[in-house]
Amino acid sequence: MVQRPTYAPDPSKGVLLVDWPLFGELSRALALKVARAWQPELVIGIATAGVVPGAAIAAILDLPFHSILVSRRYNTDTIRETPAVFGAAPPDARHKRVLVVDETCDSGDTIRLAVAAIVNGGAREVKTAVSFKTGLYAPDFHALATQSAIVLPWDREILEGDTLVPNPKYDGLL
Repeated sequence: MVQRPTYAPDPSKGVLLVDWPLFGELSRALALKVARAWQPELVIGIATAGVVPGAAIAAILDLPFHSILVSRRYNTDTIRETPAVFGAAPPDARHKRVLVVDETCDSGDTIRLAVAAIVNGGAREVKTAVSFKTGLYAPDFHALATQSAIVLPWDREILEGDTLVPNPKYDGLL
């Protein structure tokens, strides 16, 4: 049986522990970058981690917000995880300028799938924004470029029973 890979950031490139105040400042900066260059009519966050920054940016820009689920599924033939869209673009995207938001962007695989689904859903124009640009793929807008492993405030801890404990996927980083 093939073992499913787990999140394994490279600590040699540093670790960026994002707290809520930094997340808020990055969201404001990203919203300002977008507003100065383009006027979206709708914001769509990529679930799961892109929903939080997407909702924050939509609130700052006073725009409607929706989400789209792009998740990773494990392919036993290639022994790797590949992104796949689960669900359709929100009907509200039809004929609109849509800003697609995710938390990070490295290869661009996830964000490209989301954009394709939204274009296929009838959006007039689609641009992309991420909080953290971590790789070679260039979204239309980003708040911060870094190669560091990123630990987000909403992902740092998980609930076990009735207690918050450090998220085990970050063992060795926190």
